[in-house]
Amino acid sequence: MNHRILVVEDEPDIAAIVVDYLRHAGYAVEHQADGRAALASMLAAPPSLTLLDIMLPGMDGLEVLRQARRHTQHPIIMLTARVEEVDRLIGLELGADDYICKPFSPREVVARAKAVLRRTAAAQEPAPGTTTTVAALVLDELHWQATLHGTALGLTRREFRLLQVLARQRGRIFSRSQLLDQAYDDTLDVNERAIDSHIKNLRKKLKAASADGSDWIRSVYGVGFALDPTPPEQ
Repeated sequence: MNHRILVVEDEPDIAAIVVDYLRHAGYAVEHQADGRAALASMLAAPPSLTLLDIMLPGMDGLEVLRQARRHTQHPIIMLTARVEEVDRLIGLELGADDYICKPFSPREVVARAKAVLRRTAAAQEPAPGTTTTVAALVLDELHWQATLHGTALGLTRREFRLLQVLARQRGRIFSRSQLLDQAYDDTLDVNERAIDSHIKNLRKKLKAASADGSDWIRSVYGVGFALDPTPPEQ
């Protein structure tokens, strides 16, 4: 399959280098320098992968990501010069599959792109035992969809993988490092703070879909997390 990659970067020199390296690696590459134009392109014909800068004219990358995730789940890697942890976590919470901080090596960009595309292809392959059920929670592992009491949770890929690990061994307490190892195929530039961010999002989505407002994820201070739905306190 000839993967098509959309590069969204407004700095001409950076864009030219990234596009050149990706094309040399055998990918079909499209370039956009404006956030609104990039979003329109992503929605009209979702690429195999998008490399999305945060600082963009027209619409910033985080807003592009937010709006794109309402319609497409194709993998998106954020490119950012912002090194603050909050920006990284915001990107992941909105559904980014990975992020790369500037300045970066174009070879690193190609390697990250290949890794994300491999994971995406593997996730789309049918496999036996593609449903995990815990009470009213159902994880359709073939289609990467989770429902609670029949309500779709709308999880990102990382949120789904994290819930999948917890659900397969209900009640087991996983440390953050164990969740990193088992829920993330690549731990490069992903740290334990990201786990906390995803757990927070999962809690919110599970509680909203729960019939009685149960908190499905239990925190054990200083140890980790477990999938253990508990009814709300009266």
